[in-house]
Amino acid sequence: MSTADQILKSKLYTLDALKAEREKWKAAGQKVVFTNGVFDLLHIGHISYLAAAAGLGQKLIIGLNSDASTRRLKGPTRPVNDEYSRSIMLAAIFFIDAVVLFEEDTPIIPITTLLPDILVKGGDYSIDQIVGAPEVMANGGEVKAIEFVEGYSSSKIIDKIKNR
Repeated sequence: MSTADQILKSKLYTLDALKAEREKWKAAGQKVVFTNGVFDLLHIGHISYLAAAAGLGQKLIIGLNSDASTRRLKGPTRPVNDEYSRSIMLAAIFFIDAVVLFEEDTPIIPITTLLPDILVKGGDYSIDQIVGAPEVMANGGEVKAIEFVEGYSSSKIIDKIKNR
């Protein structure tokens, strides 16, 4: 395995391993930010959103919908890229510290297991709609909504490709 492969794969965690890493970060006084999504076809909207999330703390964790979870949420033709490919693409982004897959329709299990200092979702969500918000706030954490860059979405990219 190349050094590059080792670096990328070192950011891919099981939930149990990430819980232990999160505890180390907490002990070191590092603020941990968590966000989640499918991140199927990465685009400038994703990068802008993720960079803004990373700027809120010292460590950024991405909860990534598994392929099965994505199909249930987005339909039988999604994801375009499989979970391993999506995980590696996210791991390649320098300001992302950890990627963890989840099988459920929502990221409630990784959120309640990791209890991040800051939980982030896109600006199209209100705080009361964000899964895990009550649990994070009850633990003394914050919940924030970050504005999206208008005009970008994986669905729009897919539609553009189909209509060529």
